[in-house]
Amino acid sequence: MTDFPGAPTAPSTGRLRVLAAMSGGVDSAVAAARAVEAGHEVTGVHLALSANPQSFRTGARGCCTIEDSRDARRAADVIGIPFYVWDLAERFREDVIDDFVAEYAAGRTPNPCLRCNEKIKFAALLDKAIALGFDAVCTGHYARIVDLPSGERQLHRAADAAKDQSYVLGVLDADQLAHSLFPLGDTTKDVIREEAERRGLAVAKKPDSHDICFIADGDTQGFLAKHLGSATGDILDVDGTKLGEHDGAYGFTIGQRKGLRIGRPAADGKPRYVLDISPVNNTVTVGPVEGLDVTALTAIRPRWCGTEPLADGRYTAQLRAHGGEVPVEASVVDGELHVRLDTPVRGIAAGQAVVLYDGTRVVGSATIATTERPAVNA
Repeated sequence: MTDFPGAPTAPSTGRLRVLAAMSGGVDSAVAAARAVEAGHEVTGVHLALSANPQSFRTGARGCCTIEDSRDARRAADVIGIPFYVWDLAERFREDVIDDFVAEYAAGRTPNPCLRCNEKIKFAALLDKAIALGFDAVCTGHYARIVDLPSGERQLHRAADAAKDQSYVLGVLDADQLAHSLFPLGDTTKDVIREEAERRGLAVAKKPDSHDICFIADGDTQGFLAKHLGSATGDILDVDGTKLGEHDGAYGFTIGQRKGLRIGRPAADGKPRYVLDISPVNNTVTVGPVEGLDVTALTAIRPRWCGTEPLADGRYTAQLRAHGGEVPVEASVVDGELHVRLDTPVRGIAAGQAVVLYDGTRVVGSATIATTERPAVNA
């Protein structure tokens, strides 16, 4: 039996009972095929996350359509594994969509992919899998699990830095890692597509989905307006001068430059950016780009991919799903993560996730609650 790095310890039979989450895309299909090739007993499952799924995707936008379900079933047939569709639409709505709307209403900028991994793929799905006697859940995420002689399992970045998805997996705890399989962590996307073609999988050239999966048309502001309605408020300069009005503070994000609808130029002639969103008084504050520099932050609800750090430490931090790393000093105080950045990072918003790394190892993740920024003048 040829296994891949990071597979959980198999029972005495040498085979794991694996539940492969199959989205209908190429990555999850190849991940399932590799689990079968490794000699494990694999069952495929597609998660129906939409209460009213569309028949077809819009290019690379959206997911969980009827087309995706059919693509997943065809892939399972080619691989030769049993296949089921599980309806988790209500749980997804409560834990991901409702949370997304509530976070924007509170002036924060959430990452629904992290929330989905935490609450759906590695909580609801994994819990159900374990209850049914499965040993592990397999997904097509690009990340690696490293097993230490001590028995500890660590989450690491993928070999393909361009496809690495460890940031959105930073919410996984030690128990969840113990039952996780990521067969694609040591390879590249090009290799995966070639492998899918070789295996006769019709999804080999299917475009990757992107943006927010439950907003297929990409119109986040329109989606939020539908759920939150119109709420006119003021757009202010940093000195409190009213520059214009908006239809809803939720339609803005920290660091936004375009679409501000303020007619009067700044005194220095330079562009303004969104610096603050206040749901309490329904205002949006704009100012110079320097006002976006974040030097420190406090994050709540930390989740550790293993043992919680016991003392202050030096790490690198990733602050966006597709952002780079910055060296930081981090400590845990009264259950909160305090992070001081060696160099300022612009446009970091409350509600986003900070993920700490020690080299390629994921230490843990937390939700940004507050940021520190130097004072600026209008």
